[in-house]
Amino acid sequence: VQLVESGGGLVQAGGSLRLSCTASGRTFSSYAMGWFRQAPGKEREFVAAITWPGGSRAYADSVKGRFTISRDNAKNTVYLQMNSLKPEDTAVYYCAAAPVAGRRPRTEEYNYWGQGTQVTVSS
Repeated sequence: VQLVESGGGLVQAGGSLRLSCTASGRTFSSYAMGWFRQAPGKEREFVAAITWPGGSRAYADSVKGRFTISRDNAKNTVYLQMNSLKPEDTAVYYCAAAPVAGRRPRTEEYNYWGQGTQVTVSS
């Protein structure tokens, strides 16, 4: 599975962005998908995940109520809608795929990663 993210950019605090991650290769719909982020000087952290099948969602506490993950299997794409952005959301955002069914994958189970897209939120 090859993953390509897009949609990052510079936005003011309180603004919104929608990230997209398009997959090619193996059957996208058979993978759980996740979004992670890494800020300068910090470790990569979990942001959101959506399972397969069923589409159950999970979020980090820091983004709950502001971010929404969704997927369109017909388009082989997973999205991350980010609203009410804060300067602390500034990071490189990565999407990832895990061949796990029916539950949220552990981080180490994600075996395909995109190259990342930069999100910068100014105060």
